[in-house]
Amino acid sequence: MTNTKRSVAGTAPHLGTRALNRATLDRQLLLRPARLSAAAAVEHLVGLQAQNVKPPYYALAARLDGFTPEALSRLMADREVVRIVTMRSTIHTHTADDCLTLRPLVQPARDRELTQFRKGLAGVDLDRLAALARDLVETEPRTMKQLREALLREWPDADPQALAVAARCRLPLVQVTPRGLWGRSGQVSLTTAEHWLGRPAGPAATPDAVVLRYLAAFGPASVRDMQTWAGLTRLRDAFERLRSRLVTFRDEGGVELFDLPDAPRPDPETPAPPRFLPEFDNLLLSHADRTRVVPPEYRGRSWQGNFAYSTLLVDGFLAGLWRLEEHALVIEPFGRLTGAQRDEVTAEGERMLRVMHPETSYDIRFGAVSAA
Repeated sequence: MTNTKRSVAGTAPHLGTRALNRATLDRQLLLRPARLSAAAAVEHLVGLQAQNVKPPYYALAARLDGFTPEALSRLMADREVVRIVTMRSTIHTHTADDCLTLRPLVQPARDRELTQFRKGLAGVDLDRLAALARDLVETEPRTMKQLREALLREWPDADPQALAVAARCRLPLVQVTPRGLWGRSGQVSLTTAEHWLGRPAGPAATPDAVVLRYLAAFGPASVRDMQTWAGLTRLRDAFERLRSRLVTFRDEGGVELFDLPDAPRPDPETPAPPRFLPEFDNLLLSHADRTRVVPPEYRGRSWQGNFAYSTLLVDGFLAGLWRLEEHALVIEPFGRLTGAQRDEVTAEGERMLRVMHPETSYDIRFGAVSAA
């Protein structure tokens, strides 16, 4: 059980940073390899961040016992999981069921996103654009370039990029295979989720239901934490409706945190083995306050501009970067690792390589400590 103490206000138990860290790692399947199928893990995690093709595979390799890249690739080929823009206007890998219910939930945010492109869409009937774009991509999958060019013929005075963004925002467009398959290449071609999956979208998931799922995968968490993860606003009402079913805590700054009563909250001193995470892993992106995983002194170290690095966890916290070169796994810690930590990191690196690249030989090399 987590060691907690009463907050100064006496209103709720206090959870320190390490307690939050261990609880979140447990929900994220990162304290110990989980014996779940790839499909069950994608569902539990409410999707995997997937701007690029490979990160979802590495994300599951860090979390699952017995995972192979082919397991996720097969789900994608069989249309049991898909790649689609959902939370935070970013591409996620979701189960088919979540694709058809979560995308409608975040649709208001996608509609608001279009206000940034009003100038380029002057005179464009967005309902007509959505109907035309749907007909185009359901006739055959289209690249964004093809979609942009077709829409531009209808609205020659509009901004071409704005037209394509409008189609992406108004329609639930999924990336069709072979894009996303392990070991395969393919350009991004799009069709609607309903057409690809052969069934209509379900009713939008309710905010209350998604709050419970978010807490199961990312809790304990504040209202702002979930809003950061979802890219939605005004979720306070959902938390308040659920208050009687939840427990509350306070973090070290006094912020109220909500959680499921029976969710795991391990002892803060529970060992947390090293983990190699891909770029843009949801663990690092799904809270307004990221100090439960990212030490303040390392804030901003996992990306540069629009480029994100693959990250290393040591003792549960962000501790460095890693990359694969032609013949080496290069590990760049932010600080000095003890001999025991280096051995543990090396062993986890070897495990990751066996899972992800069993037919390729890599050396493991520690690079110079990254500069601040």
